[in-house]
Amino acid sequence: MSQFVLFTGGTGLLGRYLVRDLTDLGVPLALMVRRNRRMSAEQRVESLMAVWDARLGRELPRPHVIESDLSRTDLGLDDIDREWIEEHCDTVLHNAASLLFHATTPDGEPWRSNVDGTRAILELCRTAGIANLHHVSTAYVCGLRSDRALESELDVGQEPGNDYERSKVAAEQMIHAADYLAPPTVYRPSIIIGDSSNGFSTTFHGFYAALRLAHTLWQAASDSGEQPVDGDQVVPTRLTLDGTERKNLVTVDWVSRAIAEILVRPECHGQTFHLTSPQPVTTRVMSEVLEQVIDGCHNRFVGPGPLKDPSTIEKLFYEQMQVYSSYWRDDPEFDTANTEKALPDLPPPTVDHDLLVRLSKAAIEMGFRWRDRLPVSPEPAAR
Repeated sequence: MSQFVLFTGGTGLLGRYLVRDLTDLGVPLALMVRRNRRMSAEQRVESLMAVWDARLGRELPRPHVIESDLSRTDLGLDDIDREWIEEHCDTVLHNAASLLFHATTPDGEPWRSNVDGTRAILELCRTAGIANLHHVSTAYVCGLRSDRALESELDVGQEPGNDYERSKVAAEQMIHAADYLAPPTVYRPSIIIGDSSNGFSTTFHGFYAALRLAHTLWQAASDSGEQPVDGDQVVPTRLTLDGTERKNLVTVDWVSRAIAEILVRPECHGQTFHLTSPQPVTTRVMSEVLEQVIDGCHNRFVGPGPLKDPSTIEKLFYEQMQVYSSYWRDDPEFDTANTEKALPDLPPPTVDHDLLVRLSKAAIEMGFRWRDRLPVSPEPAAR
């Protein structure tokens, strides 16, 4: 592959793994990156590359860096950057997205990144003459379905569970409607968690949010001696679930490897791929993991419905977890025929009790926080 792949979202959790895997496969990358308060675009990329150098024990080739801003109609690109893209890029991998579940304003997140940002990327493809688009969506465009969700389906009249899902459906619809593109390649991962080998993660949503909140609440209760007790027994936290709800979790290293392998195989392009697990995890297993990794944590399933006389811990837990209310629904079965055909020798790791314990301990050890370090001597971007 001689031409560059123009890549958005390279500094996020999945993005940084894709940088590693695509680079290892010899794919030249041009990363569109926004500067932040601490670092320039070049510094942000150098910082994440330095992490991979240290972990791998070797230096990876550096990508070309283009400072940009997905929230701007023109993506913040100047004429020099646009000319470079037109000359050197023939493929776009659009991975940048907002994971916010509920919008506070009609023009805020997740709409700004997931819809307006995708629209801006499509306009760049049109003006730069780039026909090959690879788009990272989500398996949860299926919405609140309980049947089997096919890779070939998008809008079948389903009700979305939140604004994030609505925005991702809208983004896919725009992509499929862009007649100047070749048939797009769409990747739909389910819920991405940390690395299967070491538990590493840079974002802590979904399962991690419940883990973090439970850890914080029980630690505070333990330190203050305010754990709810009945005699000598700790009163369990009541969960408004029945324990059978299934959640489809996949590890970031597998999702990245799957996308990278499909991207370098032209015969696989133009299809939609569910990057999901054939073995979902139940909420009962998740509860058992919380009890194992958090001292003093005990849970009891009571089924759906409001709690009567909630304890202080229960009040705080449900107030903070309200934004994730749709997250805990029972997931449908995801069709993976395209993925299995393209990657017969790359099944996803089984996410079970033991793996979730390792990932949970790693997140607790990290303090549920990751911050790239400012590089010592960042290299300027080549122009």
